[in-house]
Order: sequence, then structure tokens, then C-alpha cells
Amino acid sequence: MEKPIEIFDVIVIGAGIMGSCTAYQTSKRNQKTLLLEQFDFLHHLGSSHGESRTIRASYPEDYYPKMVLKSETLWRDAEEQIGYKVYFKTPQLDIGPSNNKALKAVISSCNKNSIPVRVIDHNTMFQEFDDLIQLPDNWIGVVTEYGGVIKPTKAVSMFQTLAIKNGAFLKDNMEVVEIKRDSLTGGVLVMGKNGEKFSGKKCVVTVGPWMNKLVRNITGIVIPIQPLETTVFYWKIKKGYESKFTIGNGFPTFASYGETYIYGTPSLEYPGLIKIPIHGGRPCEPTDRTWEPTQSLDPLKKWIQEKFGDLVDSTRPVLMQSCMYSVTPDEDFVIDFLGGEFGGDVVVGGGFSGHGFKMGPIVGKILSDLVIDGETKDVELMHFRIKRFEKNSKGNLKNFDDQVSSAH
Repeated sequence: MEKPIEIFDVIVIGAGIMGSCTAYQTSKRNQKTLLLEQFDFLHHLGSSHGESRTIRASYPEDYYPKMVLKSETLWRDAEEQIGYKVYFKTPQLDIGPSNNKALKAVISSCNKNSIPVRVIDHNTMFQEFDDLIQLPDNWIGVVTEYGGVIKPTKAVSMFQTLAIKNGAFLKDNMEVVEIKRDSLTGGVLVMGKNGEKFSGKKCVVTVGPWMNKLVRNITGIVIPIQPLETTVFYWKIKKGYESKFTIGNGFPTFASYGETYIYGTPSLEYPGLIKIPIHGGRPCEPTDRTWEPTQSLDPLKKWIQEKFGDLVDSTRPVLMQSCMYSVTPDEDFVIDFLGGEFGGDVVVGGGFSGHGFKMGPIVGKILSDLVIDGETKDVELMHFRIKRFEKNSKGNLKNFDDQVSSAH
């Protein structure tokens, strides 16, 4: 006889940052929760691993800052519960030509969201940041207090641990191949590749770069989420200057607007090294990764030489790490009910486009609200609905250039 299938209130598929935050939130609300992961927990095959992620509230789009600020509170709450830190605060610095549309939109967005912002010229920049950062005459710096570094693998582990403390069940090496209506319970039946079955009243899908494939196989619905392989680079700081590029010295997390969107974090995880990558990559399925640099390093080397001079060795990176993005045409998230035969019983969270990790805690709360209450009061979801792509294949209209660069 087949053993009876255990029934859960909520099944969360995908145990990266979004799924782990969701499982924490649903279990916190006394929902019997199961978190499934297709690989080992804390694996390096998706988008939630590694040593650092930026947190910043400076966005050209005015609907993200409030999500970041709510997330910051939730990061602190989780740290207090677990008893250790995953979030290390420092200023955020955005730089670029003074006439750059996206950078001007950042300033406007900060003002609209009551985020204190200072705009400084190249002379003030040189003085304020210890003579470390050089800007061209026609460039400006935008300084906000809401910056910092999050330790991603440690953060995912934190939320999984808190979910377990709340009574959640976690199961890894369980690849989900089908989701369908459970004819016995009226809920949702989730089937693993190994034949195991799980029944849930509700289901949340947060499978990162596997989202498009899984949803298409289940429903035939195509959500335009393009997996992208990206590479993170670490560069060596000149001997004697290592401490100047640290959070302890007030060095900021930073982003550079221009022909190429470049970002970076202070020296933290690898002493004497600074992380400076290009925000972009090579379109590919998660199974077709090369684990090699996905774009030319020439623009990045030139940028490092121009902005840091000989304080950072721009001849070559000394360390590389591979990661995956899940990019939508407008680089906005997908947070919505799957609909169709599932109605409001299956919710999807994906398309985080290389900038979602910092908002994991609030996204997890939103997904939890949707699956339990059928609505959320935290965020207006208009910009994140699936149907936006029916009206316009490019999604939300914006008056500035894309930030994610793609090497075809």
C-alpha cells in the first residue's frame, strides 16, 4: 500500500533567498510549511550563494526604495532572532555623468521616497572618500545612508534556520517536475522527479533561473524570464591601502551609471581584495553554463584605472565567481498569482534581474501574504504582475536605459 501523502498548508519550491524568506514568513504565521530544493541546500548553482550582495535604496524606479527600507527592518529583525549579523551597513555611492537619465531618476526617486540624498562634485568626492575615488569633471556622486553588504549564503542559512525553529519542514535534493490540482483535497499536488508526492493547500514557486521552464511545463504559460550567466570579479588593492577600502573606514558600496553599469562592494570577504563586476552576462540555461567570464573585461579594467588609479590593480582580477541572473525585459520582478486552473492557490516570485537579493525579506513577506491572505498591504504589485507583458512585451515603460548588459 502507498503511504498516505502528508498535507501541508504551504509548499515552497526553491530554497534560495526568496523561498527561504517565504518559508520563514509562512511558518511564522503558523502555517505547516514544506520548503523543497532541487539541489543541496546552500548550493552554488543559482543566484543566492557567494560572499556579498549590495543593499541600496537608491533606485531610478521610485517603487523599489520603500521595499528596500522595509527589507532593512526585516533583515535587522531576523539578525536579532538568530543572534548573528549578515548585514553590514555603509553608505551607498552612485556616480555617473551629471546628465545621465538614470542617475537623475535616482535623485528624484530618493526625494520622492524621503530618503536623504547628497549630490557632490568631483572635488568633494575626492575629499570625502579619502582621495580614493577620482571622477571626471562632468560626473557627480549621489550619496545616501542606506547602503551596505549582505552575506548571502549566511543569510539564506539564517532564514532556513529560523523557518525550522518555527516548525517548517525542509527537504533538499528534491527536483519538482510537476504541479497539478490535487483531486482528493482540492489543493495542490507537487511531484518530485523521484516519484515522491507532496500535497499542499497552497504553493509558492521561487525557482530563480528555472522559473520559465518549470512554469511553461506545468501550465503552458510563458513568463519572459531570461536566465543569464554572470561573473563576479575581485581585484587586488595596492599594498598599504587595504584598510582604506573597508567598511570600517567608511568606504561605500557603489554603482556607476554610464555606457556600462558597474557596481562594487568594500573590501570585506577577502582582505586586500575589492569586488568590482559588470552588471550583466551571457544568456544561457542554467544547465549550459561555461563557468568562465561572460563579457569582455576591457571596459571594466578601463573603469577601474580611471576611478581608482594605481590604488587597485586593474591588469587582471585575482578571483572570479560565477552566478545566475533571472532577467525580465524591464528588469522588474514577477510577483503574482499563477492563475489559470490554480486560481489564487499558486503564487510565483521570480525575474529578480540581478538586484533582488537585498529585498528577499520583504518579497518573502509579500509572497506569504498572497498565499495566506490573497493580498498584500506592503507593496503595490502593479509593476510586478505577469499580465504587464500581455500589454507590452517589454513590460513597464521607463525613460532611461537598461542596466543589465547582455553579451550574446
